Amino acid sequence: MNTNADTSKNIHQGRNIKRFREMLGLKQEALAYALGEQWSQKRVSLLEQKEVIEDDILNQVAAILKVPVDAIKNLDEDKAVNIIANTFTDFKDNASAINTNCSLHFNPIEKIVSLYDEKVALLERLLESEREKVEMLRKGNG
Repeated sequence: MNTNADTSKNIHQGRNIKRFREMLGLKQEALAYALGEQWSQKRVSLLEQKEVIEDDILNQVAAILKVPVDAIKNLDEDKAVNIIANTFTDFKDNASAINTNCSLHFNPIEKIVSLYDEKVALLERLLESEREKVEMLRKGNG
C-alpha cells in the first residue's frame, strides 16, 4: 500500500535543492547571494539539510534555480534510481539506447547553452558585487 504520506516521507526537499543547484554548477555562496543579504553559505547549507522547506523560501529558490517548485517537492531519488536501473542497457550486440517512442519538445543543446549563459551571468553579477565590496572597503580605509 503506497499512500501520499509514504511517498512524501522519502522526499527530502533540501537534498533536492542541493541536487538542482549542483546540476547548474552553482556554489552555495552564489545561491546565498541570489537569495539576498540575510543569506550566507552556512544558511544555504542548513537549508539543504532540511527535509521540508517553507513554501515562500521554496518558491524563491525554485525561481533562482529556474526549476518548477513541484520538481523540488516531488523529486524522489529512490524512484529515479529505480527507473534508471530498470531501463539501463549495456549496448551489447549493437543494442540501441534510443527510445523511438520519445519525442523531445526542446533542443537539449540549446537548453545547456542557455543554462551556461545564465550561470555566466550569475557569476558576473557575483564578481561585480565583490568588486563593489572591495571598492567600498578601500574608500572606508583610505
